[in-house]
Amino acid sequence: MNTGPTPGRAPDRDECIEQAYFFRTFRERLIDNIPAQEVLDRVHEELLTTTRLPMAVQFLSTELKHSGVLGTGFARLSHYFTPFQAFVVDQAEDAGQRFTMLAALLVLEREATFKANSPTEAGLFVFQFETIARNRLGYDPGLAASGADPFFGPEWAAYIDLIRRQVGAIDFCDLVYVRSALYVADHRRMDPNYEPPVPPLFGDKEGKIAKASRGRDPLYLFAALQRQLGYPEVPKPKPRDDITAQFEAMQVRVRELEARLRMVEAEQRGTFDPTQFGKPDLFRDIKDD
Repeated sequence: MNTGPTPGRAPDRDECIEQAYFFRTFRERLIDNIPAQEVLDRVHEELLTTTRLPMAVQFLSTELKHSGVLGTGFARLSHYFTPFQAFVVDQAEDAGQRFTMLAALLVLEREATFKANSPTEAGLFVFQFETIARNRLGYDPGLAASGADPFFGPEWAAYIDLIRRQVGAIDFCDLVYVRSALYVADHRRMDPNYEPPVPPLFGDKEGKIAKASRGRDPLYLFAALQRQLGYPEVPKPKPRDDITAQFEAMQVRVRELEARLRMVEAEQRGTFDPTQFGKPDLFRDIKDD
């Protein structure tokens, strides 16, 4: 008989509290236009010295100074930062992603806050999965990083690897439901001797929500878990404020207004030629056949 999943290594609460403070402070100072190097050079002095985070931040500062990026520093400190933390930072530094460093730091802050307050494997996994899905960070590398988190025991690591291989082929709500206590209870109503081949990873309530969400957008499942069970909320990506596009739109608008003014002036002078106002500037001097 299955006794339940084997637990992984529980996160150190003091470390998580300090990490949440670090990520929040880092993000707030970047918003204030303080250079990242300057933040890292000083913020370690504010952190609790009974934790290992001050030394980790000093290492990140040195890595940023030498390589110009933070992702490699997180990856090299694999004995301290988790693979998922390194993955999130690396994605934020990827020029091809619309995932910003401010968004990454907010994700890491909320994850650390969750880990500092009676975390569950189910809650952490759903948070990480939603982060990957909402921000389009890539399921394969993202779930590989998630499954390597030491908080997850071997059963969870195997389940996350299964999700990595099956996501897109099988509805995510089904993948949650079939590994829930509710799924086992439903089968035992038909067969009292039923024993699941693998231990359930989600509780009865998670199973009910997943079962009710089958066939719907997984975002509804995430939102319901957050409302009903207090799962951590993933920051929602904001539309990027493309200044260049706005400037180009303003230029087009100005050109249109200038054309209208020229038209009005030409009408007042009695020299209005509609053919001249229907051509782009490039072809203004070309006569029609």
